Amino acid sequence: MPDAAITAADHAVGPDTARVTVVEYGDFECEYCRMAYGAMKILMEHYGPQVRFVYRHYPMSHWHPSAEAAAECAEAAGAQQKFWQMYRLLHEKPEGLKPDALRHYAGMLGMDLDRYDQDMSGHAHLPHIRDDMRGATRWQVRGTPSFFVNGVVQDVTFGMERLQRAIDVALAA
Repeated sequence: MPDAAITAADHAVGPDTARVTVVEYGDFECEYCRMAYGAMKILMEHYGPQVRFVYRHYPMSHWHPSAEAAAECAEAAGAQQKFWQMYRLLHEKPEGLKPDALRHYAGMLGMDLDRYDQDMSGHAHLPHIRDDMRGATRWQVRGTPSFFVNGVVQDVTFGMERLQRAIDVALAA
């Protein structure tokens, strides 16, 4: 398997010292990612500081035409220290991922809209998204959401319970 090292470019929540790291490759326009988002929120509350969660982009633009722009929006928010707030909005407001809605969310978060507009029109954060996608290719990610627990892929096709079991096993090890 490729190196799963968490870098400064990653968006992570939870302590660096957590015994378990969960990495998700996701797409903000994906219905299954939206369902996994709710479950992951519950899991993070349940496990607290034992688990660190890392989000990486894998916009599947051929099926989800707004996914790449939503990922760029999240990165523009991250450049203004608001990645996780935008991450929540993009999952909780799936009906609006068009450019006007994305800009509205940026305004809701109190972002500098001139900087946001510049970032979006210049695709300033597209290289980071493409890096995430190259990483996903190395990990043989084929769809979203794709989860890894301490570097081991977890099939959540039939529910997030498998992810919870994998976390429990990793914590018990």
